[in-house]
Amino acid sequence: MKDIYEAAPFGEALVQIIERYADRIAIVCEGEEITYREMGRRVSRYCQALKSLGLNRGDALTQISSNRPDILLVNIACAILGVRITLLHPKGSEDDHAFVLQDCEATVLIADERRYAQRAEALSKRAPNLKAVLSYDPDPQFASLNELAQRFEPQRLVVEANPDDIVQISYTGGTTGRSKGVIVRSRTRLEQIKISVMHWEWPSEVRMLAVTPVTHAAGATFYPTLFVGGAFYIVDGFDPAGFLADIEKHRITMASLIPTMLYVILDLPNLRDFDTSSLEVMLYGAAPMSPARLGEGIERFGKVFLQYYGQAEAPMVATILARGEHDLGKPDRLGACGRATIGTQIKLLNEDGIEVPRGEIGEICIRGNLVSEGYWKRPEESEQLWRMGWLHTGDLARMDDEGFIFIVDRSKDMIISGGFNVYPREVEDALTQHAAVMTAAVIGIPDPKWGEAVKALVVLRTNAVATPDELIQWVREKKGPVYAPKTVEFLTSLPLTGLGKPDKKALRAQYWTQSDRQIG
Repeated sequence: MKDIYEAAPFGEALVQIIERYADRIAIVCEGEEITYREMGRRVSRYCQALKSLGLNRGDALTQISSNRPDILLVNIACAILGVRITLLHPKGSEDDHAFVLQDCEATVLIADERRYAQRAEALSKRAPNLKAVLSYDPDPQFASLNELAQRFEPQRLVVEANPDDIVQISYTGGTTGRSKGVIVRSRTRLEQIKISVMHWEWPSEVRMLAVTPVTHAAGATFYPTLFVGGAFYIVDGFDPAGFLADIEKHRITMASLIPTMLYVILDLPNLRDFDTSSLEVMLYGAAPMSPARLGEGIERFGKVFLQYYGQAEAPMVATILARGEHDLGKPDRLGACGRATIGTQIKLLNEDGIEVPRGEIGEICIRGNLVSEGYWKRPEESEQLWRMGWLHTGDLARMDDEGFIFIVDRSKDMIISGGFNVYPREVEDALTQHAAVMTAAVIGIPDPKWGEAVKALVVLRTNAVATPDELIQWVREKKGPVYAPKTVEFLTSLPLTGLGKPDKKALRAQYWTQSDRQIG
């Protein structure tokens, strides 16, 4: 009797979507239009190709790629086969990628040969668990997945996945010290999509434009677009004028951005030369938005903005600030991250797990089908995540009488810069590997472009010499550009707490005191 209440696996839902919208356009990229029917044919070939490589239900595959249709179609194939997928951060360092490959137990790596051939070659030597490394198209170094797929004839898609399968492991950070794999099961992915479909105020004709990496922020918009039978337009890289030109050319009705992109667009001198009248919904999230700049955006584009808030452990849509709630007549509300999505439980709890009164500050805690069960191979950290029956986000907020949530601080040290998560400990560890550095504290400071900018406060060794540019480049080489500090300041000593730890609250205070949002 219990089985009849079990939801279909995520892969089965995708097969239904492909069949339901067969004649519609599914993906558009560089002038190529792929219908849902053709998408199904390509996915079938990928399924057969992956199985020929020895991948079966429960195995793990990773991809590192720029924005192209192939990465999305392979993801669908994995969902149908029950193969769990991990997407490597496009701006991660080699060390980060090597750790993730080993931690998630991947046996196959697929790399975009146009940009990541060198990285794939290096990783093939550092991940002994890999049995195969492939490119999408022909490459001198690797076998081609697309050539392999062409050896097979398209067949009816048969779902091999189970409803309780892990469909993805998403890594929160970048190194062995802090990076954790968030378990995403079929139910979580479906819940995320259902909430998105329910709340995103879809246009009657959905033409979604994605310019951020589909391995990151844009990926959250792909599956919901498919579930409403929309067309997903992919662009490899963000150009502000190009973004507006694409809206005009393709009559885009829906798009997604991170706040820093909107700021650049608003500062274009020829902004009003573009016809963006087709745009009905502009999704934004992944980082705090400046209320002042958001107001500018509303004045230029109208009430098209819709904000979502979440984290890897509660993916993307825990709260929504709807289009109609972006009210210039209520400017304070533009600083909110919205209200809880329908079916998602959110409470602001104190340290004892007791809900705080409206207007007082507590930690955002979430439960429901949207949240992850925990971290891959980290039972102790999973238990800490799920204290007292709630997912603890680490974000401190207040809730008004109408249920709108305003994030005021972050109990965790994580910095969100330009839509990317930066973990201070990772930057600090990189800095202290430099011969001239005695100790360092890394904080996020308010920045009009990045939301938060990475700032390093460094104490040098006695008689040692280093320049800010030298240390910035050092971190860039160790960790990648996302982790590189925007500024470095030298101190004679760091303020310490009573426990002898760097007092980051005191360090942040001088930068955030005059800010609208205390999120640093």
